[in-house]
Amino acid sequence: MTKLYLIRHAEAEGNLYRIAHGHCNGLITNYRGYQQIDALRERFRDVYIDAVYSSDLYRTQITARAIWLPKSLPLQLEPAFREICMGPWEDHTWHELNVKYPEEMYNFNRRADLWRVPGAETAQQVVDRFIPALERVARRHEGGAVAVFSHGMALRTVLGVLQGQTLAQVGQTSHGDNTAVSLLEWDGASFRVVYRDDNSHLVERGLSTFARQSWWKDKNMVESGEGYAPLPEDRRAEWHIPAGSEATGVWYGDALIGAFALADEGDALRLTQYALAPEWRGKGLGIPPMGQVIDACLKKGRPALRISCPDKALRPFFARLGFVPTVGEDMEKDVRRILPPVPAAYRP
Repeated sequence: MTKLYLIRHAEAEGNLYRIAHGHCNGLITNYRGYQQIDALRERFRDVYIDAVYSSDLYRTQITARAIWLPKSLPLQLEPAFREICMGPWEDHTWHELNVKYPEEMYNFNRRADLWRVPGAETAQQVVDRFIPALERVARRHEGGAVAVFSHGMALRTVLGVLQGQTLAQVGQTSHGDNTAVSLLEWDGASFRVVYRDDNSHLVERGLSTFARQSWWKDKNMVESGEGYAPLPEDRRAEWHIPAGSEATGVWYGDALIGAFALADEGDALRLTQYALAPEWRGKGLGIPPMGQVIDACLKKGRPALRISCPDKALRPFFARLGFVPTVGEDMEKDVRRILPPVPAAYRP
């Protein structure tokens, strides 16, 4: 009997900032992602694995370090294990997609068999590339134990199909948390799902992404979220926007709840304002706008974000979002979407 552990990647930018990332090559977050990888590494410390496969996207490659590095195994990349390609939906917020395409969003979450977006994959296309690749891996490692790192929607769809569900029924199944583990057994002819979406290693350490989100509890799996648009000129003063900065307003419904502003310094963008109205703080709404800031930086071709943060109480917040101290009161975040080097802590 061959064992295959299917593992979702750790918390990535799309998960934290609530952005649709299918083939978009987002990175693991400093917020919880690397802690989740550490918990996953501990879970598999004494579990025998003789091969590790991953989709070729960065977020799975980084997560796979939890197993292949401590066990001194090669990492084998397989594009067939990628997330579903969302075409023109890529890099848009889930809230924006919910507002613009409510019927299509319902189908995406609940009726995978009906979801159709020009330029995107269908759920059936995901199944048609994923399961044959999984069979190839199982045959290649007959009698062994394999770890396969993949993505949320792809795994939800494939696991449902392997449990005998139609694509119309897959939408009634659960989503797997970041680094959730599922176990398959292969008898040489077919797969059996032993268990799926186990995140106990996260719950034990208070690291579950889902524990801090509510969209997956909604019957339609939709969420209220923030909208973004240029800040009106007549409202710049109330948000203390410096002259020469490009300002964006953060809306929740009809309420303007925050704003951020950016100035181009040539080699980086400087975040000259990042504010949320006091009555809206403490609700988890201060994090998603950073996704828009990073996106603006990438679109302008700047490799880094800078911020002056004299308030010592705020520095840990920005540190958790990946900013590191530089000169004086400045902090900087590298926003380039490149595969980061292996940290010393994750080497065997």
